[in-house]
Amino acid sequence: MAKKKQREHSIAKNKRAYFEYAIEDTYEAGIVLTGAEIKSVRDKKVSIGEAYCYFDMEGIFKIKGMRISEFKNAGYVGQNPDREKLLLLTKNELKKIQNKLKDQGMTVVPIEVFISSKGFAKLEVGIGKGKKYHDKRESLKDKDVKREIQRYV
Repeated sequence: MAKKKQREHSIAKNKRAYFEYAIEDTYEAGIVLTGAEIKSVRDKKVSIGEAYCYFDMEGIFKIKGMRISEFKNAGYVGQNPDREKLLLLTKNELKKIQNKLKDQGMTVVPIEVFISSKGFAKLEVGIGKGKKYHDKRESLKDKDVKREIQRYV
């Protein structure tokens, strides 16, 4: 049996991702960070609420809008908290994502930032379609029903 990849601990979650999108697949991507950025990530100074993932003109997978605050003890000034970060995936995973993005209305959404068991910063990305207003209302109703059932159990 293959070993399961274990997450050490979650750093930041995009709570609106599952509410606003119908997520079909998820992938675990590595993030290319500088030394000061990884220290800020470990201090949980990360926000992915407005972030989105995309392929640039050369086919490189990037995330934009992921805000990593400056590390207070960094020896240099000039860290850009809003810079685009590269995401690392295998070639097969990148091809799968590109093929799914060709479908109408599909998008790649960052779901969670976490530290892997080896100490690397990882990003869980999901591929899904945006929900309409009535779909969001249905998911809220389902959530309320599940909560009521749990109260009685």
